[in-house]
Amino acid sequence: MSRRSTGFVGVWAEAQRQQQRQQEAEARRHRQEAQQARAYQRRAAQTHREYRQAEAVRRTEALDARADALRGLLAAGCRAPAFRAASLLRPETVQPFAPGPLAQPVPLPDIRHYQAQSGWTAGRRAQAQAEAQARFERDRRAAQDAEARRLRQLAAYEREHRQRTDAQLAEVRRHNAGVTAVTEGVRRGDPDAVVEFFSAALYASTSWPEEFPRRVAAAYDPAARQLVLDWELPAYEIVPEAKAVRYMYGTDQFKETARPVTQRRALYREVLAQCVLLVLHELFAADEAGALESVALNGFVDGHDPTTGRPDHIVLATVMARRSAFRELHLAQVDPCSCLSDALRGQLSARPDQLTQVRPGRRPGDVGHRVVAHGGEEEPDLYAMDPIAFEHLVAALFEAMGMQAVTTQRSHDGGVDVRALDPAPIRGGEIVVQVKRYRATVPPTAVRDLYGTVQDAGANKGVLVTTSGFGPGSHTFANGKPLELISGAQLVDLLHRHGLRGRLGGTDDTAPAAASASAPGADDTELPDAYNVLGMSWSGSVALDVCALVCRGNRVLGDDHFVFYNNPRTPDGTVRALPATAPDKAAVCVSFDTLPAEADRLVLVAAIDPEADPDADLAGFTDARIRLLDPRLAELGTLEVSDGRPGETALVLGSFRRRAGGDWDFVLGGKGYRGGLEELVVDFGVEVE
Repeated sequence: MSRRSTGFVGVWAEAQRQQQRQQEAEARRHRQEAQQARAYQRRAAQTHREYRQAEAVRRTEALDARADALRGLLAAGCRAPAFRAASLLRPETVQPFAPGPLAQPVPLPDIRHYQAQSGWTAGRRAQAQAEAQARFERDRRAAQDAEARRLRQLAAYEREHRQRTDAQLAEVRRHNAGVTAVTEGVRRGDPDAVVEFFSAALYASTSWPEEFPRRVAAAYDPAARQLVLDWELPAYEIVPEAKAVRYMYGTDQFKETARPVTQRRALYREVLAQCVLLVLHELFAADEAGALESVALNGFVDGHDPTTGRPDHIVLATVMARRSAFRELHLAQVDPCSCLSDALRGQLSARPDQLTQVRPGRRPGDVGHRVVAHGGEEEPDLYAMDPIAFEHLVAALFEAMGMQAVTTQRSHDGGVDVRALDPAPIRGGEIVVQVKRYRATVPPTAVRDLYGTVQDAGANKGVLVTTSGFGPGSHTFANGKPLELISGAQLVDLLHRHGLRGRLGGTDDTAPAAASASAPGADDTELPDAYNVLGMSWSGSVALDVCALVCRGNRVLGDDHFVFYNNPRTPDGTVRALPATAPDKAAVCVSFDTLPAEADRLVLVAAIDPEADPDADLAGFTDARIRLLDPRLAELGTLEVSDGRPGETALVLGSFRRRAGGDWDFVLGGKGYRGGLEELVVDFGVEVE
């Protein structure tokens, strides 16, 4: 018969079993954690792969859409409405006088509201009546003085409005008279008027893609009723070299599939033929007065004369089209190359990609009348423009955008160069505009001054237009306020979009470095070969902006080395913001090996988003950490970050510091700021005030 041991051997055996169970439980826990980590890495890799694959599909679709748009250029242009001179006329409407609160008279006091306080004696009652009468007289005089001030302000405001509307009407009438004079000149067959009118028809067309050139030299032969013009054609690069984009998961890179050379050449030749036919279509469609019996057109690109080596216009297409023959064509159904060469007896280069020339027909210089050129070198340089002319150009831009605008007088303008009225019923209202013809970055003080002007004028919005750009301090101050900052590059783009002309310096698209660096969403370049991703996460629902500063010591290298929502990358692309992948809420891409040699610190900071959480602080910023990831988003390490504190709205998370051997170490931050991102960046040398 067996019996259960109760001695020390049993106790020892039980302890061994307990220890074994604990070890097995610990092993199971480690296995579960390892499985979870591997599953997370697979999910992260899958998410990254899906994102990159989707990006490859998007880029391929963009290439297909681009090719389709080039093939359909002529058909789309034929559907556009014909140019009419009436479209250039401006309505003679002005902003009605709206005095606002000044229209309400100041109410006078009512004697009935000034009752005397009764007293026990006749003398006290008489004194109380005298005090009530004195209060009434004092308040009546104050109301009369306030009413006199209101009437003076109302009269001054009305005079200012009358002067402004008179000047606006005079400008509109001068413009309309000029349009009428050109139209009458076309009917008379005046060469200058004909060239001016049909050049406007080509420039006002909405059929041409933005990247297509619009340079023309033209002359008119009234005896033959023939318009002779040279028109710039797009270069070979207009046809995308790539046909598709694939994502290579093994190397985490995109690979472009080249468009077949024969296909690219054929499409370019087709585009040139469409351009020539579209120019002819727009000219004849705009000719209500019957001024054109025929058009002699030469299409050219800029190149080098093979015989002299000097820069010259290389003619790739030429045609002389008569109105009667052209009207018989159904352009939406024709083969462009065959139509140009066979139906119209024109010439089209056999190898335009190699700049093989054709012999041009009649040239504008052969006509014997003055040749008028538009575009190219005639584009006005905004830097060299007279300040008053520049203000008028900005006012014309606002008018072209559908607003009423007028420049102010040079004195007593209250810091306003242009006043505009947006007639939109909800978002519209009065807009005050300041223009700065600068080459250097506009200082933040100018933006602050504009905000004060907006408040003083009671305007709905303030716009600052410059030929240069804005730094992070300006964007930080303008964020969340009724202010809009338009850099030089944006100004040139707006001018061209609305049929106006202007360039910055040597070329039409020259943009200050500061402007391009500050353009949100401008980063569509490939990532560097070697980089890390810094993924940041935290607990709580507080909305934060995570930013990075490339520094030497405690000073940022420059405003363009402050990466934030209005400047998503440094000029060299070594630091840039990326879309975050869960569980991260923000991500920054850093190529530590290629950071500027003078940089020895990369500082990461976080600040409350004033638009999402205007009243929040960092009390809800807890359990924060930074994950160091490789390009495949595999986690290499985790860095703990200090929690936020109540009352603070910005925090230094930490900094990566370059050591003597070239390695980078992380130093925990923790310094908080109550003044938000603006106060923080000032500490690092970013100019805000």
